[in-house]
Amino acid sequence: MTRTARLLVSLVAGLTVFVTAVWAGWAAGAESNGGVRIMPLGDSITDGLTVPGGYRIDLWQKLVADGYTIDFVGSQSNGPASLGDRDHEGHSGWRIDQIDANIVGWLQRYTPRTILLHIGTNDMYQNPNGAATRLATLIDRITTTAPDAELFVATIIPLAGADATVRAFNSAIPGIVQSRADAGRRVHLVDMYSALTLADLADGVHPNAGGYSKMATVWYNALLSVPGSLDGGTSTPTPTTTSTPTTTPTPGPGGCTVTYQAVNIWSGGFQAEVTVYNNGSTALNGWTVHMTLAAGQSITNLWGGVNTGTSGAITVRNAPYNGTVAAGGTATFGFVANGDGSATLPHLSCTSP
Repeated sequence: MTRTARLLVSLVAGLTVFVTAVWAGWAAGAESNGGVRIMPLGDSITDGLTVPGGYRIDLWQKLVADGYTIDFVGSQSNGPASLGDRDHEGHSGWRIDQIDANIVGWLQRYTPRTILLHIGTNDMYQNPNGAATRLATLIDRITTTAPDAELFVATIIPLAGADATVRAFNSAIPGIVQSRADAGRRVHLVDMYSALTLADLADGVHPNAGGYSKMATVWYNALLSVPGSLDGGTSTPTPTTTSTPTTTPTPGPGGCTVTYQAVNIWSGGFQAEVTVYNNGSTALNGWTVHMTLAAGQSITNLWGGVNTGTSGAITVRNAPYNGTVAAGGTATFGFVANGDGSATLPHLSCTSP
């Protein structure tokens, strides 16, 4: 080797060491700010394929603006300067089973307090059969490995050309989440599907900037509904009850009745659950709840239904996946709202076609 060649090799090696050291130092700094450790977990939608940083940009900014100290964690890193912490666990092209095969190691390495899970989009194209079962297995693995972490499980966003498949998958998620929550696991449902339309997608799969901003708002409101997910404290597994104002079943035409329960109340806001009962002898094919909130209360996020209005007199129609209610069965929707959750209970009624 000539003297010039040896010098060139030495320079390249030195530059590699320097870049590696700088990158490692930056990553370590981003992962050790003392904040609550939040793991954005999923596929390219979490990574931000069309908008590097994705929903993490606006979510970070919202949380920082509210005074929260948070630490995004994960083995991946990307995003613009406006994203103060670029770490995440979003893997482009990955399916549920691929996340499941790696999740234990990630959880042990990064020990997140809070996990934001949006996964299943690639399964819809590659292997939709059994996707809900695979998701349930992944949730069980997460809650077993990290039982004290708050796990937020999102329905997946719309997908061009596969809406029926997406809806079928999403329809199974509320039951999967609720059964784990009923067993004392810290699992929370996030209705992401209803927040976006195909117009919010850049390429039929990944959100555009506006779509990612909507995702950030949904995640943000979900986090606020579980205070322990942001302050590092211990929250009570869903369903939680700080105060339990409830209504008695309110009869309505078509054999449906409805009840309301405030399942979690904090300063300036609350989370509530509304249950529709089919007291008739035949199945309901769609339902609508009419609800009047107290003065000062306004809904910021609602799942399990489609609402018209956010304050005062509101109507909530069934979501695409829970409109059919068997005789003797129930359907549920929930929401997060600003205002005093212990105020006068809302007036409710239920109608069905």
